[in-house]
Amino acid sequence: MTDFEAIDFFRDKTLVADPYPYYDFLRSSCPVRREQHHDVMMVTGYEEALAVYHDPQLFSSCNSVTGPFPGFPVPLEGEDVSDLIEQYRDRLPMSDQVITFDPPKHTDHRGLLMKLLTPGRLKENEAFMWDYADRQIDEFMGRGSCEFISEYASPFAMLVIADLLGVPREDHELFRKNLSRTTGLGSTGDDTLAHNPLEFLYQQLSMYVEDRRREPRGDVLSGLATATFKDGSVPEVIDVVRVAANIFAAGQETTVRLLASALQYLGDHPDLQQRLRAERDRIPNFVEEMLRWEGPVKGDFRLARRATTVGGVDVPAGTTVMVLNAAANRDPRKFADPEVFDPDRENARQHIAFGHGVHVCPGAPLARTEGRVSLEKLLDRMGDIRISEEQHGPAGARRYSYVPTYILRGLTRLHLEFTPADR
Repeated sequence: MTDFEAIDFFRDKTLVADPYPYYDFLRSSCPVRREQHHDVMMVTGYEEALAVYHDPQLFSSCNSVTGPFPGFPVPLEGEDVSDLIEQYRDRLPMSDQVITFDPPKHTDHRGLLMKLLTPGRLKENEAFMWDYADRQIDEFMGRGSCEFISEYASPFAMLVIADLLGVPREDHELFRKNLSRTTGLGSTGDDTLAHNPLEFLYQQLSMYVEDRRREPRGDVLSGLATATFKDGSVPEVIDVVRVAANIFAAGQETTVRLLASALQYLGDHPDLQQRLRAERDRIPNFVEEMLRWEGPVKGDFRLARRATTVGGVDVPAGTTVMVLNAAANRDPRKFADPEVFDPDRENARQHIAFGHGVHVCPGAPLARTEGRVSLEKLLDRMGDIRISEEQHGPAGARRYSYVPTYILRGLTRLHLEFTPADR
């Protein structure tokens, strides 16, 4: 029997491959439980997770990425630490990213992003997806095999977002060469977080924004460059760049993990492959259930501003709280037989894989469309999709490697074999 009390979730790599028994252990005593290694309050219950996400006035997002590391710059003492948070939040890693902002600043900067993610722009972007998916599959179709993440999921997700942001087509290859997936976020090792890991994106996007402000061209980048805050004020160039870079990094990483999990599951379930090929209207719910069952984000952090209770448990001011999305998505009080993957689950879309509340992932509609388009194209062109036994071992004894972080959940490699459809 595993001694889960002795395991450090944030530093021990033994839970990377399968964290779900640990989540069950936490939930077995209470859906809100303090872990002993870093004094983090772990939230595994669905309703309790929503309670935290829906109260940004009580739970700050200043530590949403860093959690207990490297710690707050000063001791958080007193019944209300709101003033301390505002005074020192800029010293925390990634404090310049919109995901760490609280209202009203978060509201203003998220508004810039939502001016980009309009229904019309998303529809135009979907047209790009259908075309680009074919072109990406063409690169390996003739072999009858691929390493799915590096040969499809990663370049597809990257260039879909590049198109969404209006990156000129002639620069797509430049982005593909210079950007790789960031898998160090929330490392279970001793690595520290860099304050600004997106130098290429910042440099390139700054150039675009400055150019469009001098000479608007009526393109997407011009709209982004000339967008204003709600009060009509013009944001600094770096504010616009940070918003765009955030969706680039976060959207790419989560979509890659979603696509890989979906193909990993289908590779072991040929009957479901055939069912989805024959009944394409079932694909959207398959995507939702995959997000519930194997979401790309394990959890998100918050910092309690004032003393409160969650799920009947006392949470003192200054407490780091980790909302474990992946655990809440398997809460049996919300989802019947939660450990079972059910592509027909009626309430699958009620998962919180994209978070909830004011910080719910703005790219969720984009990720859902990428999942649907990719699955349709892959099922069209790849028959009899199989997991490579040479690379991953036989069915029932598969060998996989997962990204070693306490925030992200996903494979590092997925080798597939298939019969090209034209054969």
